[in-house]
Amino acid sequence: MAQMSPLRRRMIEDTTVRNLSPVTQRSYLHAVTKFSQFCGRSPDRLGLEDVHRFQVHLVDRGTSWPGFNQGVCALRFFFGVTLGRTGLPERNPHAREPRKLPVVLSTAEVVRLLEAVAHPKHRAALTTAYAAGLRVAEGVRLKVADIDSSRMVIRIEHGKGGKDRYVMLSPQLLGILRAYWRLARPAHWCSLAATPTAHCTQARFRRPAGRPAPRPDWTSR
Repeated sequence: MAQMSPLRRRMIEDTTVRNLSPVTQRSYLHAVTKFSQFCGRSPDRLGLEDVHRFQVHLVDRGTSWPGFNQGVCALRFFFGVTLGRTGLPERNPHAREPRKLPVVLSTAEVVRLLEAVAHPKHRAALTTAYAAGLRVAEGVRLKVADIDSSRMVIRIEHGKGGKDRYVMLSPQLLGILRAYWRLARPAHWCSLAATPTAHCTQARFRRPAGRPAPRPDWTSR
């Protein structure tokens, strides 16, 4: 196993003590690594002109604007925090992303999309994500106990920025979830995760062997 450089270890420590999410930490490290590989030198020996050349390279390669700006954030963090070069980050601005209207599916199109999903677990997962407006990572962590039918809310833990929040639980979604519970019943739950074919997979509840799965209040009725 290759030994980690002190500079990389310092950046990992800087992102950790600032409580950046693991996904953000990995993306920042990846961006700085690509920057260093492009310039052929250690990133602490590079400057603003090197950043400019790297960004021109990214644009020429057709990097998406979100991906481009993610690299800007990574380099601003690296130079401003890890290296303490306070003047450089301000001279490395974000790109202005063109604003485009999103494609919004009609109600009938959404129904056809969900009905086309054959597996009931995956259909329940996608329906929950759509109805509650969940991100992929939030769907992955969703547990049965997070569904509060008494207050008609869903608790989202460790959302974007590591923040918890509540989202509304509609009566229609609650009925779908209860129907899925009656159908599946085991210690499995719907979840979302990136896969080659769809953003659906399964999250498992762990419980001691021989003990029955807990029955949350919202599953009744």
